[in-house]
Amino acid sequence: MSVPCVCVPREAGEATRRELAAADLLDTDHEISVEDDSIYIPVTDPTAAAARVDADVVVRDAPERDAQVTPADLLGYEPGYERLGDIVILDEDDDERAREIAAALVESDLPVETVVNRASKVKGELRVRDWDVLVGEETETVHREYGHAFALDIARVYFSPRLATERHRVASQVREGERVFDMFAGVGPFVVPMAARGAEVVGVDLNPDAVAYLRENARRNGVAERVTALEGDVREVSGEYENWATRIVMNLPHSADAFVETAVALAGDECVVHYYDIQHEDDPFGPGVEAIRAAAEPEYEVTVETERVVRSYAPHEVNVCLDVRLTRRDQ
Repeated sequence: MSVPCVCVPREAGEATRRELAAADLLDTDHEISVEDDSIYIPVTDPTAAAARVDADVVVRDAPERDAQVTPADLLGYEPGYERLGDIVILDEDDDERAREIAAALVESDLPVETVVNRASKVKGELRVRDWDVLVGEETETVHREYGHAFALDIARVYFSPRLATERHRVASQVREGERVFDMFAGVGPFVVPMAARGAEVVGVDLNPDAVAYLRENARRNGVAERVTALEGDVREVSGEYENWATRIVMNLPHSADAFVETAVALAGDECVVHYYDIQHEDDPFGPGVEAIRAAAEPEYEVTVETERVVRSYAPHEVNVCLDVRLTRRDQ
């Protein structure tokens, strides 16, 4: 049967599938297919799907999907969850409901090894959270994203699968020979794909476990020779990279403004800064732009190239990204 399908490169298939599923645009009655280096994902609304993932939609034959048992089939409702490798993450306040969902996940046809429920918010300087392990024991997994594999332990490091599309958007801008500085690198979801595109990348994190995984993931993905991992407060360990970077990633949205002066010190004569922030929906971009201008002017000309809402964060609050170009003025 001929159905509309989003066509993306094979390495982008899983992240695109998750994005379409999150938007309820995935046609689950037909099979996903692979041909050469492309993957074809059936969708229910071709116009909305094309806009959601910025990809071409084609009409092609797709076999009907064999009926699989889903958690919704067993529960009678669609539960909310995230998948990170073979770990499924819940965010349920009711323990009984969480355990009911966990049991259904295991009984379904989903590949699941561990089910956890969030037991705290992200906390502390190391950005970790507590988990209630409902099924299984192992909190370490390997997550695959746009053709790269990331080992991590959710009990020891911070990682959000929800940001896969945003990370791919930023990494896709990198060109061979760039010098990139990731000020809050975690396990390397920005660092690794940027190094894979031919950049020299420095990643810093305060969490020693995150830095260990960053080094492991650089080796795992074959980019270790282009990656330098530093442990510590970026304000204290980045001195030798002043005036070095052509691109800077600042993904610490609750407090990135406290690090803007360090970012400006790291910037070379021409540098793009990807600045992440969480602000009220009435003025989501103004505070970030103001912080960058206050630190960079008059030494640099500041040009805001992109203002992007990444996702909703809380009622009336949004997670945003500013892509800002700094161009050093002649002295």
